Amino acid sequence: MSQSDAQPKSAKASGGGPRRIGDTWQGLGLSGVFFGTSGTARKTFRYAFVATAAIVAVINILNVISAEHDMAHPNLLEPLIWEGSSWLTIMVAFPIVWLAWRLAPFKVRPRALLLIHLPAALVFAIVHIGGFIALRGLAYGMMGSHYPSGWAQFFYELRKDGFGYVMFLAGFALIEHLLRQQQPVAASPTFDIRDGAKLTRVMLADILAVTSAGNYVEFLMQDGRRLLMRTPLSAVESDLAERGFVRTHRSWLVNEKAVTGLTPEGSGDYEVGLGGLTAPLSRRFPAALARLRGENSL
Repeated sequence: MSQSDAQPKSAKASGGGPRRIGDTWQGLGLSGVFFGTSGTARKTFRYAFVATAAIVAVINILNVISAEHDMAHPNLLEPLIWEGSSWLTIMVAFPIVWLAWRLAPFKVRPRALLLIHLPAALVFAIVHIGGFIALRGLAYGMMGSHYPSGWAQFFYELRKDGFGYVMFLAGFALIEHLLRQQQPVAASPTFDIRDGAKLTRVMLADILAVTSAGNYVEFLMQDGRRLLMRTPLSAVESDLAERGFVRTHRSWLVNEKAVTGLTPEGSGDYEVGLGGLTAPLSRRFPAALARLRGENSL
């Protein structure tokens, strides 16, 4: 099924009824990326958001105390404006970091996709810094004063935001790892495939492979169905990598338990047999070849 065939179907499934708040990302075609397709991704976002809100709030409170102490004429209002505006805009910009993480987690293939974090970090900094400067300017204006700002402040804050961005990514990785340690694969035998407002719950064992199809991924099922979901393959790989699926090609994930054979294609490439279906295995993924050979005795 082509991408053009899938889009009208997706729009029809969405319907014209009232939309819930949770459907906003579905309307943007980002639901599979932003919230993920498993409970682990949703919990990671929730825990990371709450932890960020709490930790940044503690840091801001300490900064308020220090700033007031260093003032020649103590004034609690100004430090509260500075730190409160910073906390608020960090939380507003937080989803930018999460979306970039979902598009390119640390284990993403090809590794070049990690470069997406460079523009994402810059956008995060612009939203955060520009946001708190605007809020401070508004607050000072309401008090009949003027908040001084300039490029020097931007570049100073940019360095701190770059470090903070990396810490956010590390936090996502740690929380996701801890959650997966607590949830054995056997406890989650199903997978949710979302197409707009439509959800299809399938057994993991029934998925032979997943392949990218433009802005969508296509789930190739044992019964011949081809189910589409609008999300990058890297986001699906993040959910399925520890549940028996192997990246064999920049455009393919295969269910290692469904593999029935490996056929050399020359130049180090292979063809992966999946019953009546075949998938490519590129020489650029030697770890996938070793894994399939070892676990399947091929």
